[in-house]
Amino acid sequence: MKLLSETVSAAQLLLLENTPERLDFFEDDEVDIHQFTTLGGVYHLDALELPPQCKPMKGWIIMEIPKDGLQKYIYPPTTTEDFETENTFPPIEVMLEVNENVIFFEQPMVARWDAEGKHWKTDGISNVVYKSEERLITFSLETFGPITLIQDTHINMPYQSWELRPLGMNNILLTVITIFTEIQIQIKEDLCMLTSIKLKNKTHPSVLEGKWMTPISFSIALKAAGVNIFPTEHSHFYVATNYKVPLVEMKVYREMALLSSAFAFAWSKWNTQCGSKKVVFKVSEHLTKEEEPIENSNWTLLMFSGDRAQMLKIEEDSEKFSETLKEDTEFHSTLYHMVKDFASKEAMEKVRSSNCLFLNCVCQMLLLTRLFSYS
Repeated sequence: MKLLSETVSAAQLLLLENTPERLDFFEDDEVDIHQFTTLGGVYHLDALELPPQCKPMKGWIIMEIPKDGLQKYIYPPTTTEDFETENTFPPIEVMLEVNENVIFFEQPMVARWDAEGKHWKTDGISNVVYKSEERLITFSLETFGPITLIQDTHINMPYQSWELRPLGMNNILLTVITIFTEIQIQIKEDLCMLTSIKLKNKTHPSVLEGKWMTPISFSIALKAAGVNIFPTEHSHFYVATNYKVPLVEMKVYREMALLSSAFAFAWSKWNTQCGSKKVVFKVSEHLTKEEEPIENSNWTLLMFSGDRAQMLKIEEDSEKFSETLKEDTEFHSTLYHMVKDFASKEAMEKVRSSNCLFLNCVCQMLLLTRLFSYS
C-alpha cells in the first residue's frame, strides 16, 4: 500500500513530466549542459614559470624564494609588445589518453573551462582527431587551462526497441537496443546490475559489470560511463520523442512491474500509431529461464490507456493499425485482470508472490528509462 500512496504517486509522476519551455539560454560556443555530458574527468593543462635559479657568489649559493610558490605561466602573454611577430605563440599541440572506463560512441568534442563565465566553451580548440582503437585524442589549444571531453547526452535516444524478460522469481532482464549498442540490465530483488554492453555486436567490457546497485545509483554510474538511457525533463527538446501522457506512462510501468516475474514485455511498432493517451506493447507468459528469443506466435498485442486494457486483433506484422478488439476477448480495467484471461495458474501465483521491493525496483527502472516515450 505504501508503493501506491499519494506521495509515491506524485514523485513518480514528477519523473515523467517534461519541462514546458527552455529556461536556460547559452552564448555562442558555450556548452549546453542539458544537451552534452562531460566524460572521463577534467584534464588540467598548465605551464609554470621557471623559478629563480641558484647563483654562486663568493662561496655561497644564493636563491630567491618566491612567497607564493610556483606561478602559472600565462600563454600567450597579455602583453606582446616585446615580441616581433604574431606567430611567436602558436597553438599548443595536445595528445590525451581517454579514460578506459568511458565509452564514446562518436568522436568526442573537446571543451575548455571559462573561468570568467563559469562554464565550458568550445572556442579556441581546433584540429581534433580521435583514434578510437588506441583511445587517443589530439587537438590544438590556444591557451592553457582545464580541459574536458564531452558527448551528446542523448546519443542513444530514441531507443530502437526494448524487451523485459523474467529470469525467475523476483528476477528479470531488461534489454534496451539503441542505434549504437545493446544494453542488458538485470534486476533482482531490490538491486540492479549491468549484465552486458554490446557495441557492433561485440561485448564491450565495463567496470560496472557484476556490481549491484540501487536504481538511482545505477543510473548515475551508467551516465558517468557514457551510456545514458535515462531521459530528463529537458530531453524532449533534443530528442524526437513519442510523447505519452505522464499518468498513462506511470500506470503502465506499475502494471508491468507487478506482472514482471511471470510475463515478458516487448516493444511494438504500433506504439507510435495509437496516440499520446494510449500505449501498445507485446506481452507473453514466460516461466522458463531460457535465453532463446520468444517466437512471434507467442506474443500478444495489448493496448492500455491507464483505465482500460484490451487485446488487439492486429498483429505486429499487420499492414495497418487498428484498435479493433480481438475476437472472444473483453475489455478490462487493468493489465493484471487482462492477462488473467489467458495466463496459467502458475503464472498468476508467481505474480501474487512477488516481493514488493522487487516490484518497486522494476517500476523505478521503467520510470527512469521511459521506454514508451523514448522508443
